[in-house]
Amino acid sequence: QVQLVESGGGLVQAGGSLRLTCAASGRTFSRYALAWFRQAPGKEREFVAAITWSGGSTYYANSVKGRFTISRDNAKDAAYLQMNNLKPEDTSVYYCAAAVTWAYSPRQYDSWGQGTQVTVSS
Repeated sequence: QVQLVESGGGLVQAGGSLRLTCAASGRTFSRYALAWFRQAPGKEREFVAAITWSGGSTYYANSVKGRFTISRDNAKDAAYLQMNNLKPEDTSVYYCAAAVTWAYSPRQYDSWGQGTQVTVSS
């Protein structure tokens, strides 16, 4: 079991930036793929980005390519989501998740944080 806690959300103007942090604890953290999902009211939970355990491969939803960057620092037991050029449609609760291997489906993830709210004003 990996315990995850997200932070860094808040209110930002369209075109602005935020960096989300996922703080992790638990055994073999470095062997887990990490991902970010988001879920807005009345919407399904949506894949945003993922990174493999080595950090050698990253994956992004088309809606965020070129704007968001996922990274990790295993020495700090942390993962990050740098979000640039934010749009109102990015407004969601953002969740960090961990799995043995990455996947688009949230059902494949073993551990979840409680989420952090990101609100983008127009």
